[in-house]
Amino acid sequence: MSSYEEAFRRSVEDPEGFWLEAAQAVEWENAPTRALDDSAAPAYRWFPDGTLNTSVNALDRHVRAGHGDRPALIWDSAMVPAKRTYTYAELLDEVAKFAGVLRDQGVAAGDRVIIYMPMIPEAAIAMLACARIGAVHSVVFGGFAAKELATRIDDATPVVLVTASGGMEPGRIIEYLPMVEQAIGLSQTPPHTVIVKNREQIPGSAADYKTSSAAWFDWDELAADTTPAEPVTVAATDPLYILYTSGTTGKPKGVVRDNGGHAVALTWSMSAIYDIGPGDVWWTASDVGWVVGHSYIVYAPLLVGATTVMYEGKPVGTPDA
Repeated sequence: MSSYEEAFRRSVEDPEGFWLEAAQAVEWENAPTRALDDSAAPAYRWFPDGTLNTSVNALDRHVRAGHGDRPALIWDSAMVPAKRTYTYAELLDEVAKFAGVLRDQGVAAGDRVIIYMPMIPEAAIAMLACARIGAVHSVVFGGFAAKELATRIDDATPVVLVTASGGMEPGRIIEYLPMVEQAIGLSQTPPHTVIVKNREQIPGSAADYKTSSAAWFDWDELAADTTPAEPVTVAATDPLYILYTSGTTGKPKGVVRDNGGHAVALTWSMSAIYDIGPGDVWWTASDVGWVVGHSYIVYAPLLVGATTVMYEGKPVGTPDA
């Protein structure tokens, strides 16, 4: 309790010093000298003079420190069933390759990429690949109806949409590709490219949609013919992702998280709140389509060098989940 009281007291009395100290746990290209820019309040900007790359903080720096053999991500599917473990070095290789794929498809820093995927490793890989090249990812919960997907496409105006042939739930298979094609048809600002991760358990592939208005490609074919991408340095205030509200009370609203404040806050929370660090194993009962899944499946555990678990199974809250 005393450490909590001390942290709380300092955060209130000296927020600038408190958060600049917390920022030292993050690897910066240019370390910030200011924590908060409140000159345009209530539009606040965190670490306004800092630059970094979130993907580097999640992967590269741990590999450079000699921890490439440490488990980074464990994928556990009760649906296939299957389990796979990626080391930090292996995950970095996959992310750098897919970042190269996105770059080859014309994605540049600041461009938006829609990720419409189930709970498979490629969802996390796609998110981190976007972060690697400074692109802004917007994950749409896998299985959302075509109309809902189209609404988010029109707001984010992505250049590329990344998807999979489908998702799996107890007792049923959900084919994604027909919904993606319908959403593109409904959209006023469709992406020019669709990249599909084929799952052998689910019918449908990019080859089935060659006549679509967008260009459809197979994930594995593109990844086999690319050069891994180097990380792109971005401003701390540049956006990392857009995540949309449910839309139950109106049009879905896009919530934007920046790179710097996001990395610092999540890194701080893992040690100060959860006592999680290098070598610990962490499981978050969520989906990457929700903000908790963004923060505590993909980013926070990797930022601190822990092992994160991605589980594909019964939706949380169902009996015996």
